[in-house]
Amino acid sequence: MPGLDAALAGVKTWMSQNILLDTVRIELPATGEPVLDPATGNLTRPSGETLYEGPGAVQGGTAQSEISATPGALQPWTQETKSRYRLLTPLDAPIAPKDAIVTVVQVHNPADAALIGRSWTCQDPGRAGTVEVVRITPLDQNQAVQPT
Repeated sequence: MPGLDAALAGVKTWMSQNILLDTVRIELPATGEPVLDPATGNLTRPSGETLYEGPGAVQGGTAQSEISATPGALQPWTQETKSRYRLLTPLDAPIAPKDAIVTVVQVHNPADAALIGRSWTCQDPGRAGTVEVVRITPLDQNQAVQPT
């Protein structure tokens, strides 16, 4: 439909100029054994394969109900929460596979600098539909490692 395609092209342009302002990285989880970093004395994991680095946005859920906790199958207590987020990327970006890691690399607003380095895991591959202006991928925030 020519009219719909023209309208969607305008929305895609608007999204690129107003929403997809930060830089995100999508990478496959690292594989291999940790390596000792002699400078710090810490074990470091090898880097994963980068699938995409470019414009994007990470949005949190808007409702408190989007944070849930699920007990482990063999545990009598709740171990970890699930935080609902979504990744927005241009349609020409590759589809992020399940379990890929998404990291915010650069933010357009200095007030959001705390997002740099935070990571999320893709819960499912990027969603697809017949009428789209951006790719939406469901995310779960990775739990921060607490200093010891």
